[in-house]
Amino acid sequence: MKFVRNTNVFVLFYVLVVSSTIISAKPATFEQDFKVTWADSHLKPIEGGKTIQLKLDQSSGCGFASKYKYLYGRVSIKIKLVPGDSAGTVTAFYMNSDTDKIRDELDFEFLGNRTGQPYTVQTNIYAHGKGGREQRVNLWFDPSAAYHTYTILWNHKHTVFYVDEVPIRVYKNNEAKGIPYPKSQPMGVFSTLWEADNWATRGGLEKIDWSKAPFYAYYKDFEIDGCPTPGPKTTSCASNMGNWWEGAAYQELTPMQARLYRWVRQNHMIYDYCNDKSRFTVPPPECTAAAS
Repeated sequence: MKFVRNTNVFVLFYVLVVSSTIISAKPATFEQDFKVTWADSHLKPIEGGKTIQLKLDQSSGCGFASKYKYLYGRVSIKIKLVPGDSAGTVTAFYMNSDTDKIRDELDFEFLGNRTGQPYTVQTNIYAHGKGGREQRVNLWFDPSAAYHTYTILWNHKHTVFYVDEVPIRVYKNNEAKGIPYPKSQPMGVFSTLWEADNWATRGGLEKIDWSKAPFYAYYKDFEIDGCPTPGPKTTSCASNMGNWWEGAAYQELTPMQARLYRWVRQNHMIYDYCNDKSRFTVPPPECTAAAS
């Protein structure tokens, strides 16, 4: 099968099949598993508490975080992004060790755009305090028209970012080659909606149109499965290679996932730090190790 005119239909078919077979993570509820971290007046539960609405206006953005940190596992959230003219806004979903100096972090950042232009998702990885590993992909659908699922799988072998179960980023564990990999610091789950028009859209050329404010993003169907901390069994859990996310099916991409991954990178990737010669005259070691 070639990825031509019916690519989106094929991707949808793949997502439906995979979604019916993937091991489900533990469903999380907002009140039980999350807390507001920033501007609680701009964040509220709707639809009987099943959905969380985040608001950005000229006075503030907002954010929330999980009550626990996790060491390895899988985190998945359904998000409906800011509709219409969203230039200058950033909706973020990420994992963060929340440590001052040596930070580990796994980022989804959704960069708003002018009406009619595609939404860009930026991923970034911090390992042992070093980041700067940005990649950007233009989404192949309108993420503000409906909910889509965004997932981070983190195990001893690799970290994978998924959009609707389609892999868009793989960062392999190449510590054997001296390349940092986040492996020892538990990370919490965070989300924010905020103003970043100094860089988010076309490098800061496109500013927020505040006449369109307030801006809203929506979250639901939180799923977290990992080794929670604080907890008496965190260490033994994290080293347990019997956890489902460490299983053979999650050690590498399947042939079909690898095919979709190549399709995303060939047709939708618009920036890869590995190829940015203005920043790196010599490619970072993880790039030459085929880790990104």
